[in-house]
Amino acid sequence: MLTNEFKGIALSRLGFGTMRLPVVNGNAAEIDEKQVDEMVDYAISHGINYFDTAYPYHGGMSEKVIGRSLSRYPREHYYLATKYPGHQISSSYDPASVFEEQLKKCGVEYFDFYLLHNVYENSIQVYTDERWGIVDYFVEQKRLGRIKHLGFSCHGRTETLREFLDYCGDKMEFCQIQLNYLDWTLQAAKEKYELLTERGLGVWVMEPVRGGRLAKLSDAENSRLRELRPDETSVAWAFRFLQGLPNVKMILSGMSDMAQMVENVETFQQEKPLTAGEQATLLEIAEGMKNSIPCTACRYCCDGCPQGLDIPMLIATYNEIRFSPAINVAMRLEPV
Repeated sequence: MLTNEFKGIALSRLGFGTMRLPVVNGNAAEIDEKQVDEMVDYAISHGINYFDTAYPYHGGMSEKVIGRSLSRYPREHYYLATKYPGHQISSSYDPASVFEEQLKKCGVEYFDFYLLHNVYENSIQVYTDERWGIVDYFVEQKRLGRIKHLGFSCHGRTETLREFLDYCGDKMEFCQIQLNYLDWTLQAAKEKYELLTERGLGVWVMEPVRGGRLAKLSDAENSRLRELRPDETSVAWAFRFLQGLPNVKMILSGMSDMAQMVENVETFQQEKPLTAGEQATLLEIAEGMKNSIPCTACRYCCDGCPQGLDIPMLIATYNEIRFSPAINVAMRLEPV
């Protein structure tokens, strides 16, 4: 298993994301724990040591199930990450009650990695509101050793990411963003990656295959890639693109069955970086997927808009909806 050094520890480059665990009869809250145990066993035996969950995954059951499965191993054999749901709690933002509940649900005394979940346009006010003291609380938990590494995830625009970094970036060690060769330009992931790198934060990747979309290329797209690498799958191409970004420290995959686990582990057994030509071909394929309205985001159109609209943002959002509707698209429009 390929690894990355982060703050003195060796992290497997591939992490097991537990947002899409196998379920029984299509019920998201009824997780197939036997299959999860088998996947965890395979992951650990093949070098995966990072497991990512969150408060709301699987209706709150993901933390419990992955905690039970990992409890079969010595605590020092794995790194466990979960997240504080400040983006969705509406009645109380008390971080202490949530954190204590999460420790109990996962059956641990500390979290190796802890994230403020989904800092975006509608949640940044919660995370930066001094009344709740969210950032200060988790910084204190880190000082006490109950959190080893503190970071956050972000689905927001680059401007929102920059605002949050200006507020507390010196207290954060890493940031998890949606990053893949399509969103490199479609969601300005390139800008976010460069900003985080400039600020000295490690980059964690979510949605490396865009919810499975990049695993389902057209025959023409697959044919172009096979000409370059006959034995590489479309999923592997997506991972190879990310492996070429030096500040990507963790790539999470929400694997739902053993077949996905086996295939992904195989890809991360050895490094096969893309050449400049291969990367150019991949990004060209991504541009062809978009079927988008061109926009350079020069913002000249905004100056005379009587409604004061953020026209480039709306065009970018429309382009993304044309490609594939997703929850973060709706989140982007909420504060408009």
